[in-house]
Amino acid sequence: MELMLEQMPVVIRSLNVGFLQTLRLFAVTLLGAVPLGLIIAFGSMSRFRPLSYATKIIVWIIRGTPLMIQLLIIYYFPGLVLKNPIWGGGEAGRFLAASFSFIFNYACYFSEIYRGGIQSVPAGQEEAGLVLGMTRSQIFFRVTLLQMIKRIVPPMSNEIITLVKDTSLARIIALQEIIWAGQAFMKGSQGISGAIWPLFFTAVYYLIFSGLLTVLLGRLEKKLDYFR
Repeated sequence: MELMLEQMPVVIRSLNVGFLQTLRLFAVTLLGAVPLGLIIAFGSMSRFRPLSYATKIIVWIIRGTPLMIQLLIIYYFPGLVLKNPIWGGGEAGRFLAASFSFIFNYACYFSEIYRGGIQSVPAGQEEAGLVLGMTRSQIFFRVTLLQMIKRIVPPMSNEIITLVKDTSLARIIALQEIIWAGQAFMKGSQGISGAIWPLFFTAVYYLIFSGLLTVLLGRLEKKLDYFR
């Protein structure tokens, strides 16, 4: 116990650094995937069939394969096969590759949620808008989008909570996120080796972060109750 108390400041500092990397990856993924998912949804619903089919095939591939495989291919393929390491080296390159992988993966999942939300809005409302002289873009942003947001908040919330935990997969390309930091003390880091207890602390970080997001997303859902 005394040894653990002595090691605690070193472990907490390391976990804090790892958590900031996790938080950074989470924020970048959301900022990129939320708008990209809407664009992909429009592509899959396009009346131009080649675009619609191509988009649906891409979404099917991304949703049907593990994110871990996508991370490995996206990070290593350019350098090993194309002989062009576009991501560069070091932690910055790994973060860039991880961000690209996460954004594209989650955008494909979000696109299906968007598509379901848009198609759940009764078609009669679009027809009524056209009768009133509104353009299709006005109908989408003033009528469809507002109702869609209410419908997609619960499934989007689930995906966002899943994203918190999925960020741990980035360690497969040696991105030093929080689990990487915790596991390092088992192998030997900063004079500490064979210590498994830091991993329990990483779980606490995830629990607190997920709990805060759950509360915030729950409040958002309640504020959107007026669409019922």
